[in-house]
Amino acid sequence: MGNGNIIRILDLTLLDRGASEEDLVRLCERAVTHRAAAVCVFSEHVRFVRDLLPEEVRVASVVGGFPVGWRDPVKVSKAITEAIDFGTDEIDCVLEPQLHDGFPGESELALLLAMREASGDKILKVIIETPLLDEHSIRATSRLAMASGADFVKTCTGKRGDCTDEDARILSMEANRHLVTMGERKGVKISGGIRKTEDARRMLSIMQKEGISTGNPNESRIGASSLLDDLIDGGLGRN
Repeated sequence: MGNGNIIRILDLTLLDRGASEEDLVRLCERAVTHRAAAVCVFSEHVRFVRDLLPEEVRVASVVGGFPVGWRDPVKVSKAITEAIDFGTDEIDCVLEPQLHDGFPGESELALLLAMREASGDKILKVIIETPLLDEHSIRATSRLAMASGADFVKTCTGKRGDCTDEDARILSMEANRHLVTMGERKGVKISGGIRKTEDARRMLSIMQKEGISTGNPNESRIGASSLLDDLIDGGLGRN
């Protein structure tokens, strides 16, 4: 998979509440120049970056607590609605892991349904936080998220551990399982510590083997900030 094709599925990320207007302008310029799929920012920056971007570059907003997800469905719904009012095209929302045998359970289902309802026709990506979960919990959470209407399942925030090859494989397997059993195609977003072209290409190969279309931004995404530098550099590590 060529570097340019990887950039086409890249969510160029700047998650810094203190980011200046100059930082945000630079983010948008890079996204437009290199034709990234989206820029990903906090909701308070959505209105500013949306005004800078052409329609084909989407704006993804992280809402509902980051990196620790909120547990109140009403609070999460309000945050999503606010981000949509600001002009976001996509919602990235953490489903906060709970380390007990009943996870995911009724409270997680309520959160997921609230996320879906509040998101309306916008793309909803549910962040699983795979570094904090065992395989059983990753699979169960992914299945519940997709059954509740999430458009993407996303590995992690990158703030509490990095995405692994196994995480990419498991989420891709579950997305393909959902397609086979429910007839609905869901997407997979990998994020968390993906900084080098070789790592991105390896994980995308794993996803492709599990049935994910890695050239389609409606089915696969990479969330990263520094990866773009390495892709532009040809993977030579000069960034």
